[in-house]
Amino acid sequence: QVQVVESGGGSVQAGGSLRLSCAVSGTTYKRACVGWFRQTPGKEREGVAAIYTGAGSTNYRASAKDRFTISQDNDKTTVYLDMNELKPEDTATYYCGAGERVVAWEWRPYEYNTWGQGTQVTVSS
Repeated sequence: QVQVVESGGGSVQAGGSLRLSCAVSGTTYKRACVGWFRQTPGKEREGVAAIYTGAGSTNYRASAKDRFTISQDNDKTTVYLDMNELKPEDTATYYCGAGERVVAWEWRPYEYNTWGQGTQVTVSS
């Protein structure tokens, strides 16, 4: 099973940038899908970007496609989410999830069987 630990996040002004990191480990991480989701109080968890660690193929929600980039390091042990041109509406708790039977573009949180603890991103206007 895959395990994930998030880091990064923080507070920035609108237009700024942040990088989130997700350390991935476990016996099957090299064929997992790792996704970044975000959630605000009272709302459902929303998918932002995802990557299949084996093939390196990526998926983005439309609202994030031109501003966010998901990538992984050469060892496939860390997945990054680079967020640029941040907007106040990007404010949320961001979660990294991993799963081995994920249809990334469907953005279904229940397909991810491992989640990190979440990291807060706050964008001020």
